[in-house]
Amino acid sequence: MNRRQLLALVAACAAWPSVARAVARPPKLRRLRLANANTGETFEGTYRNDDGPIDRVMEELCVFLRDHHSGEKTQMDVGVLDFLAHVLDAVGETSATILSAYRTAETNAMLARTTFGVAEHSQHILGRALDLRLDSKLPTAMNAARAMQCGGVGWYPHSGFMHIDTGPVRSWTLDETGLDGLLVFDGRRLKIVGRGQGLWQPLTVPERLELQRRLARAEFLARTRVNW
Repeated sequence: MNRRQLLALVAACAAWPSVARAVARPPKLRRLRLANANTGETFEGTYRNDDGPIDRVMEELCVFLRDHHSGEKTQMDVGVLDFLAHVLDAVGETSATILSAYRTAETNAMLARTTFGVAEHSQHILGRALDLRLDSKLPTAMNAARAMQCGGVGWYPHSGFMHIDTGPVRSWTLDETGLDGLLVFDGRRLKIVGRGQGLWQPLTVPERLELQRRLARAEFLARTRVNW
């Protein structure tokens, strides 16, 4: 994708109405080829045609993108599928592996207790988010997604995946590289939470931002070998 094409895509994104921040206007036909890392299932097909989203295929995708912990499904936002399709087109990739899509509130709460970086009010609960990996070009895809300004884009380089959603436009990076534990504020004091340990409660947005600031500082000090 050259600069002119990217600018046109960003302009289209800004003009397209939607519930969150709309993804750029899709072409009449749109296909996806996906693998589900948790279930081993695959999907390949056209989910949008001249008349819009294809109900039968969208229902199939809702099953494919279900909460694999509970087996429950929801109506997935077609906008996040369009967002993914645009990102794949932008970097010349033909397929993606889905790590997480829809989550029930119960599943999200469980993950927030055991996993760093899980939002308390995640777009996954609304069926508007995807966590994914690509066979190659993942950093390029992340940068392309952020340039589109079509929603949220999270980058997890240590874990090798990216997050996209059709919520408000924002971006973040969470990388634990080189850290044996993280300092987390529990409302009264800082605690060191080692990798793999559970959090005592879901992190709020301010707490996640503070965590990211402390991660950045820890990584900087680790590089400069300054103790803190």
